[in-house]
This record gives sequence, C-alpha cells and structure tokens, in this order.
Amino acid sequence: MNAPCTQHHSLNAPENLGDPTTFQRLLDEETVPVPEFLRPAPPAGLGDADMAVSRYFSADFHKQEMDKMWPRVWQFVARDEAIPDAGDHVVHDIGDHSVIVMRGDDGVVRAFANSCLHRGIALRPTGGNVNQLRCPFHGFTWDLAGAMKSLPCAWDFKHFGRDRQDLPQVRVETWAGFIFINFDKNAAPLVDWLGVLPEHCADYGLERATTIVHVRKRIPCNWKLAQEAFFESFHVRATHPHILTFTDDVDSQYDLYGDNLARCITPMSIASPNLDGVTQTEVMHDCIAASGRMADGDGDAHTLPAGMTARQYVGEMNRAAYAAASGVDLSHATLAELQDAILYSVFPHFQIWAGYFGNIVYRAMPDGHNPESCIYDVMVLGRHKAHEPRPAAVPVHWLSDDEPFSSAPELGALGPVLDQDMRNLPHMTRGLKASMTGVVTLASYQELRIRAHHHTLDKYLAD
Repeated sequence: MNAPCTQHHSLNAPENLGDPTTFQRLLDEETVPVPEFLRPAPPAGLGDADMAVSRYFSADFHKQEMDKMWPRVWQFVARDEAIPDAGDHVVHDIGDHSVIVMRGDDGVVRAFANSCLHRGIALRPTGGNVNQLRCPFHGFTWDLAGAMKSLPCAWDFKHFGRDRQDLPQVRVETWAGFIFINFDKNAAPLVDWLGVLPEHCADYGLERATTIVHVRKRIPCNWKLAQEAFFESFHVRATHPHILTFTDDVDSQYDLYGDNLARCITPMSIASPNLDGVTQTEVMHDCIAASGRMADGDGDAHTLPAGMTARQYVGEMNRAAYAAASGVDLSHATLAELQDAILYSVFPHFQIWAGYFGNIVYRAMPDGHNPESCIYDVMVLGRHKAHEPRPAAVPVHWLSDDEPFSSAPELGALGPVLDQDMRNLPHMTRGLKASMTGVVTLASYQELRIRAHHHTLDKYLAD
C-alpha cells in the first residue's frame, strides 16, 4: 500500500527536543558548494512581549488594518500566466477596494479601479476575458488600456472633461511572474519590498514557472491565523503526526531579513527527533508517499540502495526529475534545495516554498469586513523548458465551505495535511475569545516569524 508506514514508533518526551543548528550540519555534508544565503540570518530585537488576543477577532483592529495597512502594502494578486492574453483579467477585492488586473492589447498588465466613472457600478463582477470594459448599467466603455472609447449621450456630459475620462489606475509591478499591486503611489518599488528574496531565488527558474494547481477556500478565521499556521514547524507533532517519519520539525532554522521578509527551513527526508526507531527505508518511503512535494508520489515503487541515506536518495531522485522537467542542468544543486521545506513569507500575506520545483504558494486575504473569515489560496508551481511555450495556468478550483482540501484531487498528499491545519483554525478563534489571560505567548525562536509579522503590522497601525 502506498501510504506512510504504520509501524508504531515510540514518542520521545517533547520538553527538551529541538536543535536549530541541525540544518547547518546537514549543509556541511553537502558534496556541492553551498549558497551563502542558506546560512543563518539571526533575528534580533523582537523581544518576548505577549500579544493581545483581540488582534485576531476585534472589528476595530480589523478596521485599522483595512484603513492603515492594506492600502499601503504590496499585495500578491495573481501569476502572470493566469492572464496570458489581451483582455484576460482577474478581480482583486480587499475590503471596500476592488481592482481589475488586466492585460492590454500591448501586453502590459494594468490595474484599474473596478468602478464606473459615471455612477460607480462595478465594471466586472469576476475575472475572465473581454475586448473592452463596458459599464453594465448605461454602457460607458473603455479600452483595455483604460482609455474611454464610448461616452453615451456625450452632449449631456460637457462638464465631464477629457482629463477625467480614463479609468484610475493602481500601481502594478511583477517579480518572477508574480503580479503585485499597491494603492500607495509613493510606496517603494516592489523589488525593495521583497528584499533579498529575488537574489535567493535567482537560480530556481521561477520566471519559467507555471501554475499547475490552484485551490481556493473560505476559512472561518482571521487572515493572520491562516498565515501563521505555516509560520512555524513545531506544531507538526500534535497536528501532523503522520509526517514525523520524514520531517525534522523541531530542528528547523528561522531567519529574518528586515520588516517584510522571513524564512523557515525544515529539513526533509530526516526523521523527527520526536520519534525513535525510524529506519532509513521508512523515511524514504514516507517522504515520497506523503510529503506531496517530491518528484514521485509512489513510495512503494522505490528501494533504498545499500549504504545510501533517505536524504541522499530522495534528493537525487528529485535532481533527475526536476532537471528533465525544466531542461536545466542541476548538478550544482544542494540536496537541501531539492527537497527541504524552505518557506519564505513576505509581509503581509504572501508565502512561497523556494527550490527547484514543486513550489507551493500560500495567500490569505481578509474576507471583506469580517475579522473572523478569510479567503485562502494554495498554488503549486511547475516548470516548462526555456524553448517551450508557457502553458496556461490551471483555473482556480473554488471549494465550498463544506468541502475539505482533500476533496481537491490535484492537491494529492497536500490535501489531508492542509485539512489538519485548517481544523485547528476555527478552534483558535473560539479559544482566543475564551482566554482568561487576554494574551498570546509566543516561543522566542520557533515563533519569531509570527512576532515579526505583528511588529511590522504595528508600524503601519501606529502611523
């Protein structure tokens, strides 16, 4: 049966487990040069102060975010391949803002306020493809660059000057095929916002990536809770016990790079120190079968050669498959970059698993003005060869509120893992409201990405 091994393993007492230097020791065993950016970037100056529980459900706090933070940050909207042709567009909603992100006849991606300049009706209810933007109420029409084409009864609008007739635009910038918008015309460029992320990902071919999985679902929790569910790995023992045989959870490395960028690196194809007695064969089998990110998902189809570790085998399996898929020589790639969970988070709501293939992207968006609901996206990126045309992105698979992620077959082994995370979140809100201390207490190291996220958020709310 192609499933994680069910052999019983004794659990070690959790109190004294965890060694954040483990990943660096694994890097020292690499047989190829190790990129300097995989070395630690120690955090400093965050402190250990508790946080008020109301940050996760207060309507007033949510309003402050909407008024002071969201209009001033770079927001991830879509992948470039989701709107490949002229007239292709997506509608991006955040609070009361609605934006049409559209590719023009000239190939340029622009973002327009989703509001008719006549009486304000939304021009587009959803994404799709059009050859113009036409108001459904009175027929005012704009071209794909936002210039007015048709003004009905123009004789009656002499006061509507030509300088007012084009659709207002929102800033749009891209990195490696990711499209971002910002309502703040004075904000620093996206490349500054991303910090060292483009440099760290320069060799991963993300500009040749294409979306092979895109699943979206409404989650009954605050958007920050959904983001933070993936900000640390030491929840694995309690939430994802079935992946302990190949996930070195409490030995993860955590790094910070200024206000907007943070990282967690969790070694894979290594048994968790929470378990005793896991064999290398089990590690190999379970990592292939249950991780959802490796080049193959059939653990039963592989036999671990004598003298080879599971980490070496899975890494070399991925090296061969990823090189074939991308048409790129990966002989220089580290085992870490070929399999480990190297997860970057960009403030406020964008996360990406770095590496040469199978990059998972997460995004949590507030669900209108409801502080206890969010829209959650999970994407998986593949690659195409440089000389081949870019495949179109798969359509978004919207799950109903009652459908689990495991009902989306394209997610494979990721679906059940996501469901385990999502099952915690409604109980998070309930428990936060029931708190008699009124505060959340965070770990100093393993939850530093959560603390950093709130430190940055507070800087916007303080202005």
